[in-house]
Amino acid sequence: MSLAIALHVLSAVIWVGGMFFAYMAMRPAVVEVVEASQRGVLWSRTLERFFRWVWLSVVLLLVTGYWMIFSVFGGMAGAGWHIHAMQTLGLVMMLLYFHVYFAPFRRLKQAVADKDPQAGGVQVGKIRRLVGINLVLGLIVVAIGSGGRYL
Repeated sequence: MSLAIALHVLSAVIWVGGMFFAYMAMRPAVVEVVEASQRGVLWSRTLERFFRWVWLSVVLLLVTGYWMIFSVFGGMAGAGWHIHAMQTLGLVMMLLYFHVYFAPFRRLKQAVADKDPQAGGVQVGKIRRLVGINLVLGLIVVAIGSGGRYL
C-alpha cells in the first residue's frame, strides 16, 4: 500500500505540478522573452518532453488507483465519496489530456515542421486553454485526494 500511495502521489505531483509551472511561470515568461515566431518551437519541444512524463503518470495513476480500490477498499462499494470524486475528475483530466496530445499538440508539431508560426500559435492557444481547465481540475483532485476523507 505504501508503494502504491507513493507512486500515485508522485504521479499526480508530476502532472499537476508540471501544468502549474507551465501555465503560471513558463507561459508568461515565454511571452515576455521569446519572439512570437519561435514560441511554437519552444512549446513543441517542451511539451514533447513533459508529455512523456504525463503518459507515465497516467499509467501509474490508473494502475495504483485501481489497485488500491480493489485490494484495499474491497472494490468500488468500499471506496469513500472522495475516492469516487477523485476517480471521476481524474478520468476527465485524462480524456482532456488525450485530446490535447492527439489533436492540438499533433497539429502544433506539424506547424513547427512546416515552419508555420501562425498556425503553431493557434495550437499553442488551444493547448493553453485546455491545460488551464485541466490544471483547475487537477488542483481540485489534489484537494479532494488529500483532504476528502476529513470532510
